[in-house]
Amino acid sequence: MFGNLQSDQIEDVLKSQFVGRIGCSLNDETYIVPISYAYNGNYIYCHTKEGKKTTIMRRNPKVCFQVDEMKTMANWRSVIVQGEFQELKEKEERTNGMQILLNRYLPVISSVTTHISEHWPFLPEDMNHIEGIVFRILVKEKTGKYENNMHSPNLPG
Repeated sequence: MFGNLQSDQIEDVLKSQFVGRIGCSLNDETYIVPISYAYNGNYIYCHTKEGKKTTIMRRNPKVCFQVDEMKTMANWRSVIVQGEFQELKEKEERTNGMQILLNRYLPVISSVTTHISEHWPFLPEDMNHIEGIVFRILVKEKTGKYENNMHSPNLPG
């Protein structure tokens, strides 16, 4: 069976995953890149280094964010968010964004790209000493699809 996710199922996918993909575009070029994130119901928070995606998003803040939950090729849920890039430069906003990222659940074995600092999980007293860019995506629209293989005992959502 293939269908649309309900709003509570969309929320579940966004809250349960920790890697998604940002799609951004500028001057007839589309750029899509994976990134670790934290979701709080209104915003998707991210920490990154300076690069192509930040250059593009600063010039065109309209972004798309996509997340998958794959149990099998026949049992999956996928969510797409339309939103707006907002770089967090003010000390209090940046610290709040970093704290949201720190509070997310990460698997025991995780990638260096999901760690906030090189000394993770140990952090400096002032999180603004951590290098990198903290930003959030203001969620404007959320949609989701799913596929369930009725022969599988592990049906998502």
